Amino acid sequence: MWDDFALFSIVARQGSLTAAAAEAGVSVATLSRRMTGLEAALGRPLFQHGRLGYALTSEGRELLRRTERMEAAAADITAWRDRPRGKRRVRISAGTWTSLMLARHLEEFWRPEYDWVPEFLQSERDMDIARREIDIGVRNRRPNQPWLAGRRTGSVEFAVYGRDADVMGWIGAAGDRAVTPSAQWTDAHHGDAVVTRANEAPLGLAMAQAGIGRMVLPTFVGDLTDGLIRLDAPIDALGSERWLVCHHEGRHDPPIRHAITALAGFLAPTGQTRP
Repeated sequence: MWDDFALFSIVARQGSLTAAAAEAGVSVATLSRRMTGLEAALGRPLFQHGRLGYALTSEGRELLRRTERMEAAAADITAWRDRPRGKRRVRISAGTWTSLMLARHLEEFWRPEYDWVPEFLQSERDMDIARREIDIGVRNRRPNQPWLAGRRTGSVEFAVYGRDADVMGWIGAAGDRAVTPSAQWTDAHHGDAVVTRANEAPLGLAMAQAGIGRMVLPTFVGDLTDGLIRLDAPIDALGSERWLVCHHEGRHDPPIRHAITALAGFLAPTGQTRP
């Protein structure tokens, strides 16, 4: 039945048998038979079958909450099994600018003799801590899931920068970066004036330095970037908190606890002016 619970989680997340079958590597017919058998074994309706796919019933949503905990426990066991002997590898996820800042100033918060080794995973999306994609995430809000723990380390402001005030065009974002708050703000307020786009933040920064257009940047980046000046006050709508987030159980693991302490010390308000 454990395998059926794992398949149920996939169907619940995908919302359709076709997509779930592709992810699970089984046929649609097999998956349908397994879900029907699971409902019969539990004696509870898990899905509302209709033209919109496999929507969850209240019983299905309750089971999903439990199977997600099961998946998290399985991922934790897998991570423990695969953990290399010796120093603990601590996977840290952050957005582009924070990742670059951490990489450039690594020696300020980490030493080779520490009991943990940092592994940086730059991503504009929130990587999954519950399923152990990462150990620590640097995020712009307090975690609201009960299985996550957070530690606030200050705040981040954003402003508009350009080579000079005569630059009137704007630099937008493409690809994964288009979903960031700063990219959405740019499109909402200056979409008609966007002259070019970039899917990587450093490419946009280089174009801003060249005078191609204006760009929204965190102040800890823009204020210390050669060739750019701040063109306006910080944008209130984009100001955010900065949080270190980890699994509520993982925070008791000494290497992760040591990594959080080191990162918090570096990212504290006095450290926000680092480029």
